[in-house]
Amino acid sequence: MEKVNNKKCSFQDHKEVDAVVYCQECKVYLCNKCENFHSKLFINHHQYKIDIDIQEIFTGYCKEENHTNKLEFFCRNHNQLCCSSCLCKIKDKKYGQHTNCEVCYLKDIKNEKRNNLKKNINNLEELSKNIDEAINKIKVLYETINNQKEELKLKIQKIFTNIRNAINEREDKLLLEIDKQFDNIYFKEEMIKTIEKLPNKIKKSLDRGNKLDKEWDDENKLILIINDCINSSS
Repeated sequence: MEKVNNKKCSFQDHKEVDAVVYCQECKVYLCNKCENFHSKLFINHHQYKIDIDIQEIFTGYCKEENHTNKLEFFCRNHNQLCCSSCLCKIKDKKYGQHTNCEVCYLKDIKNEKRNNLKKNINNLEELSKNIDEAINKIKVLYETINNQKEELKLKIQKIFTNIRNAINEREDKLLLEIDKQFDNIYFKEEMIKTIEKLPNKIKKSLDRGNKLDKEWDDENKLILIINDCINSSS
């Protein structure tokens, strides 16, 4: 469920107007009109826009319900900032929740938190460096793998091109071999052409024989007839 901005402007004359920003230095909420003047007067002040989740704005004051005190203490047990109301001996509703905890002033943990901050900064710098190195290694690895992929594709293409050429060459040889074998074992085209001429040749011989038979009794042509018979039978 969304949180609703119920913060009003801190200026008395605009107390019914919704605030749009919070000034960290002035510790006040400002409506749109006040913010225009304030930003011109105090250009170095830190202002936080009040959006849906206004709880994210750090004001320096306790955010517990009904607590209006400034955060001046630190609870080691809960690792949490707290105000005087949080340390109250009266435990009622949200009062006194840190009564029995190990509490100290903020100044007492200043150096401790500063050292922790520096340690965290060093860790983050080291982490950032390691991440950058890891990213660079990943990029190099990616380029290497990509190059290997392209080289493998080229090798496969070359292999299959050689296979296709070998198959085509083998196909041509087989087709030629089949033609050769069938021509040697079975009929050749020349034989068909020769056979196709036989009927006409036989017909001519038959016509010639019939003609000679009719002229056989002609004494004047007997020598020619006998010679033609010899040639027709050879």
